[in-house]
Order: sequence, then structure tokens, then C-alpha cells
Amino acid sequence: MSRSWDIKRAADALLAAEAARKHRSALTDEWPGLDLANAYRVQDEVVSQRVEAGESIVGMKLGLTSHAKQRQMGVSSPITAWLTDGMALNSGVALDTSELIHPRVEPEIVFVLGESLEGPGVTAARAMKAVSHVYGGLEIIDSRYTDFRFRLPDVVADNASSARFTVGTRGRRPEELDLALEACVVKINGDVIDSATGTAVLGHPGEALALAANSLSERQIGLEAGWLVLTGGMTDAVPTVAGDTVCIEFTHLGSITLQCA
Repeated sequence: MSRSWDIKRAADALLAAEAARKHRSALTDEWPGLDLANAYRVQDEVVSQRVEAGESIVGMKLGLTSHAKQRQMGVSSPITAWLTDGMALNSGVALDTSELIHPRVEPEIVFVLGESLEGPGVTAARAMKAVSHVYGGLEIIDSRYTDFRFRLPDVVADNASSARFTVGTRGRRPEELDLALEACVVKINGDVIDSATGTAVLGHPGEALALAANSLSERQIGLEAGWLVLTGGMTDAVPTVAGDTVCIEFTHLGSITLQCA
């Protein structure tokens, strides 16, 4: 008789795929009963094992914050996932692509929280009052599933394809910026690949932060002062390989250059 699936087995399978740098089939191909509630339990087990191994939680990220991505996945709301210090890539440090499976990069607007924030009932205006500083950021996602093929519970369980992230060095106070109009340009090896503004993130990144606080409250989780929040990809994620130079240029938040080795 084949072994039945449960939270621990699913988390172990995803962590094993990451450690081996080998993609695998989507969990729902083998565990068709995996629902969203259990997918978040798998996600929490994954991060719990990371913490037991010595990593520390440093914040949260949002995924599927663009309406186009939501339509593609057949959902009406973004998802949340954990950030740990083991995922952080300091500015100027090269990305070792051999540590990953099939990395993709996307630009992000990043919040640093000056105070805790907990739902329900958080509005974008209230959320922005909790923000101490805003930075430009770059996230490297890396699904553990073959060809980035997954259903919604799969990607939630996989911690929203988390891999690495870099935060820029130019921080601004939120009141100094119009985040809906904050623009970015994505360049790979000097070629412009994509561009967007903050409106791509639910109309305003503050809406993403409010949504994170409210949705996390359903799991009795609050956003803590000092945490980072990656508010979601402003453009589609762009595949990258060793030898690439990725540059993200923001209007007011500086630029981030990532060398892929």
C-alpha cells in the first residue's frame, strides 16, 4: 500500500527537492485532496523546519498580487509566504544559480515595518502608517515543481516559490513617494525586458500590505515591527541563468544590480 500524504510528508518532499536542486511533480498530482488550508499548514511546516535548522523569520512576502496572475491561476486574492534570513542576498553579492533549479527574477516594492500590524479590518491607509521605510527590491523565485506547473495549493505549500531576495540601499519614507506611480524598469544584460508601476500591485502596494495583515489574521498571525514585507512582483518573473546581469531601476528607490554566476 502506498504511503498516504500528510502535512509533514509534503513539507519534507518540498525541502528535499530544494536541497537536491531537482524539480518534482506538483503535490496535487499525488495528493488531489490538498486544499488551501492544508497547503498553508505545509508552508508553516516548511518554515518551521527552516527555523529549527537555524534560520530566522525576517518578514513575509505576497504572491499573485497582479490581476493578470490571479486570472491565470483562477483566484481572486493574493497569497502570503514567509521570508527568512537564509533567503536574503546582500546587495552586491552574486547569485549562485547552481544552488537553484530554474530561477526567475522580479522587481518588488519592499516595506520595512516600524510598528506591528494585525488584522482584521486593516485598510491601506492604516497599513501605510505602520511602514517605516520603503525600498526597491528584487526577488528570485524558484518553484520546486517541474516547469513552474502547479495549482494554487501547490504554490502556497511551496512558500510561494521563495528562493532569494535582495533589498536596495536607498530607503525613503512612505510619505515622500507616490507608490502607485513609482516605476521600475527590468534589464537583462542591458536589454529592457519589462517595466511597470506600483499600480501593478493591487492598484497600490499599501493594498497588498493591508491584505497581508487581514489574511494572516485568519491564521492568528500578525506582522511584527522590523519585518520586511515584499509586496509582490511588479512585472512577470523573468528567467535568468549563469552569466546574466540583472538590473532593476526604480524612479526614486535607486537601482539594484544582480550578477548571476
